[in-house]
Amino acid sequence: MATLPPAQSSPWRLLPYIQAPGNLQMALDQWLLEDYFPHTGRSVLRFYGWSRPTISLGYLQKSWPDHWRQLTWQGQSLGLVTRPSGGRAVLHQGGLTYAVVSGASGGKRREIYRHICQFLIQGWGQLGLPLTYGQGGRGYIHNASCFSTATVADLVSATGDKLIGSAQRQTSSALLQHGEMVWHGDRHLFELVFGQPAPWQKTMAELTSYPNLSRILQVLTTSAQQHFQSCLQWEPLTSQEWAMVKEKCRKY
Repeated sequence: MATLPPAQSSPWRLLPYIQAPGNLQMALDQWLLEDYFPHTGRSVLRFYGWSRPTISLGYLQKSWPDHWRQLTWQGQSLGLVTRPSGGRAVLHQGGLTYAVVSGASGGKRREIYRHICQFLIQGWGQLGLPLTYGQGGRGYIHNASCFSTATVADLVSATGDKLIGSAQRQTSSALLQHGEMVWHGDRHLFELVFGQPAPWQKTMAELTSYPNLSRILQVLTTSAQQHFQSCLQWEPLTSQEWAMVKEKCRKY
């Protein structure tokens, strides 16, 4: 089974949770992949939110409905941004996004997905939400919504609802895997965007309680540290690093 490269002597870097516009979040993920890791060799974990409802597109997704650019929700226009990773469109609203950046292993993409997602399975299991891998095939490419089909890279609930969708991008030296975790997604907004029922309705209807964001971050950080067998060192971006990220943000 493919895994990430052995843990470095230096601890993984844990970036603080932030909420920000989609173009800044994607620029930060891309900077970690293309600049930070190749320069430092340090793996990174981060969790983040989106400051306004946003649709993110896979970097190879060349077409989407024209009306997406005119959509508004509760008086606010929806953002539209392209991810540095592949896959189909994702609606980010009320959810939680994770990103892992580490060295490229040269292993099969499917096995890398499964290895990284294991910390999510462990963490959400502790939070009372058992998850398993999806079984969908290549037919997902015909659906505009990433969350309407669960592939072997995605995580589904006991009712079969897709709750975590992930995507990857690899360079010659580094790997980025990031993904959206449905947390408080609004089903009406999902239906407005994609014209189909939100795929997580059954699971959400069965939950009697849901952990708050602080608890989720705590549990997932601990499960990542255990799974990747490396210390996670909390380390915000420096002002110089923010300047480099904002420069990269100009392309989004």
